[in-house]
Amino acid sequence: MVRGSILGGILSATASVLFGSRMIIAKSQKDMEKMRAVGELIAEVRETLRAMVKPGVTTLELNVAAEKMMRDAGSIPTFIGYKPHGMVPFPYAICASENEKIVHGFSNETPLKEGDIISLDMACTLNGFVGDTAMTVPVGEISDELKQLIRVTEECLALGIEQCWPNKRVGDIGAAIQAHAEKYGYGIVRDYTGHGIGRSMHEAPQIPNYGRPGTREKIRAGYCFAIEPMLNIGTPETRTLDDKWTVVTKDGKPSAHAEHTIAVTAEGPEILTLTKEQKRSLGGNSAAKSAVQT
Repeated sequence: MVRGSILGGILSATASVLFGSRMIIAKSQKDMEKMRAVGELIAEVRETLRAMVKPGVTTLELNVAAEKMMRDAGSIPTFIGYKPHGMVPFPYAICASENEKIVHGFSNETPLKEGDIISLDMACTLNGFVGDTAMTVPVGEISDELKQLIRVTEECLALGIEQCWPNKRVGDIGAAIQAHAEKYGYGIVRDYTGHGIGRSMHEAPQIPNYGRPGTREKIRAGYCFAIEPMLNIGTPETRTLDDKWTVVTKDGKPSAHAEHTIAVTAEGPEILTLTKEQKRSLGGNSAAKSAVQT
């Protein structure tokens, strides 16, 4: 069985057992309105943190700001206390994973440095529904190699979302991500995947960032997914640190992560984790092409 934990990205071996006999839950129109509300809220948190990232800031400061925003809006930080399969509870509102850390990093008091990259993954629960989103942000000026890694990860996210139409297949999502990532020679993390989302943070189906077109479950209107490519400059292999949560690249090379919560509608994919301003700038159209812009 693959090592690791589940939180922002669900561990693939665990997920195959967890989701093996579970049905994908389609959301009603009322459910969708609640998903839109929580998606917009967590997007506001994400963009606030994006603006805070600079050399000298600590991930603990980012965590405090995120938790305050979530609670002030009447939501619950979904990650705090999350305890899958007998693990120690996750202690923070966000996952803060810099440089070679892939996912599930702990916030701390070490200042970020010029040239770092930082993945910030976050989720909150509002009116019984969960919104989940992540981004990788440069700290000051970064190398061209890291700029490309972040850009391609965001492009993979957009390409994966574009596959989320009724009657397509879950395998189409991973295939689109894989094809683009492999053009650049990146290692696609296989130990952790995307997932369905709704009343629970992790619902069926498991959504790997690799696959074959036309395979896996049929996509239907009303489904909600968290799509989240994780790309490494080097090997796709991972290891988990002694805190039992933080996942790093096995070779110590940098990794990037991007995530949106989306809804499948009859008109195609709708990105739920956009701010009001982002929606206005798109003229009310939150289609997949906007994923790269967030």
